[in-house]
Formats: sequence, structure tokens, C-alpha cells
Amino acid sequence: MTAVQLRRRIQQRVKALSVKRLRTADDFLAYLEEREDNAATRELLAIPGFLSRLKKAEKEAASGKLVPFSKVRRDV
Repeated sequence: MTAVQLRRRIQQRVKALSVKRLRTADDFLAYLEEREDNAATRELLAIPGFLSRLKKAEKEAASGKLVPFSKVRRDV
């Protein structure tokens, strides 16, 4: 089943839920979303040197040391 098919199926099921069950479904989806975000964060932090490079990039951006995307990608 594709992602589009799953989303349609979920939407159909959500339409049939009571308000009480909708709240439960919303809580569960928020939990899943948080777990996915946490997994992605752990994956990034596992990359050697990632955090220090990120902090350096944030400082450079805050000071205006930016390169226009058009200079990075000429086909844009």
C-alpha cells in the first residue's frame, strides 16, 4: 500500500470517529510524531562532528555570512 493510499484510508477512518476517539487518535499521532523526530535527531547527532558544524553554521548565518542558493546551484 502506498503512502497516498494509507493517508486516504486513515482519513476515512478518522471521519467515523467520535470526538473522544479523535482526541485519543490525536494524542497517539502526536506521540508517533515526537518519536520520529527524536529518532531523526539521534541519527543526526550520531554523525561525528555534526553538532559542532551545525553550531558554526548557525553563527555564520547569524552574522550574515551566507551564500545565495543560486551560487550553489547554477540550474536554479
